[in-house]
Amino acid sequence: MKAYEALAAVYDKLNGDVDYGSIADFYEAAFRRAGLAPTLVLDLGCGTGRMTAELAVRGYDMIGVDGSADMLSRAFERKYDCPAGQRILLLQQDLRAFELYGTVGAVVSTLDCINYLTEEGDLDRCFSLVHNYLDPDGMFLFDVNTPYKFKHVFGDNAYILEDEDEEGGCYCGWQNEYDEKSGLCRFYLSVFEEQEGGSWRRVDEEQTERCYTRQALTAALTRAGFEGIEFFGNTDFSAPTPETERWYVKAICKK
Repeated sequence: MKAYEALAAVYDKLNGDVDYGSIADFYEAAFRRAGLAPTLVLDLGCGTGRMTAELAVRGYDMIGVDGSADMLSRAFERKYDCPAGQRILLLQQDLRAFELYGTVGAVVSTLDCINYLTEEGDLDRCFSLVHNYLDPDGMFLFDVNTPYKFKHVFGDNAYILEDEDEEGGCYCGWQNEYDEKSGLCRFYLSVFEEQEGGSWRRVDEEQTERCYTRQALTAALTRAGFEGIEFFGNTDFSAPTPETERWYVKAICKK
C-alpha cells in the first residue's frame, strides 16, 4: 500500500481539473432516486480527503479510509481546514481488510480506487467488506477506468502533467506500460516539486492498476450480495458508450 508516496504532496495540484462537486451531486442524486437518505457515509480510498470534505460540508457524517499514510496526512490537513471537519473520521486501513465500528448508509469510492485492487481475490475481499458494513438497502457508488481507457488512453503512452501556483511548480513524467493479456497497467512516475529557494525535489514511483470488464465487476458485486447494479457513462446518469473512459457504478446492498 505504498502507492502515492511520491504523488501525495502534489496530487491535488495535478488533479485540479477534477470536479468533485459534480461527482458529489451525482452521489446525492443517486441517493434520491433510490429513496435513500444516508447520514453516515464511508469514503473508501479517500486519498487527500477532497470528496470526504465535500460531502461533510453537505451535511453527511464521514468516515475516510485509505491505505496511504502520505495521502491521509493531506486529508488530516484538509479536515482541520474544513468548516465541517468535526464530521470527519479518518482511518488508515487496507481497502481489502478494513474494519468499521458499525454499518453505514452508503459507501462511495472516487477516482478509480477499485482499479488499484490488482491481485487475485482483491475485488471479492473489498466488495464483501463493503457489503458487510452497509445497512440493508444501502448504496455502493464507485467509478473505474474502463477497458477502452486502458487500451487507448493509457496503453504504452507517456504524458507530462504540470501545474504551478503560489507555492511553486510541479510536474510529473508519466510512462505507461499496459499488458492487455494480464489486464495490468504499470505507471512509472517521476515527480518533480519545486522547493523553497528554487531547488527541485525528484521522487520516482511505480504504480499498478488492473483493468476490469463490466462482466467481472458485475459478477464480483453479485457474489458479494449486491443487486440493482447499474453502469453509467458520466455523472449525468447517461448510458456508457464503447468509448467511455470511466464507468460510474451503482449497487444496492441486499441482506
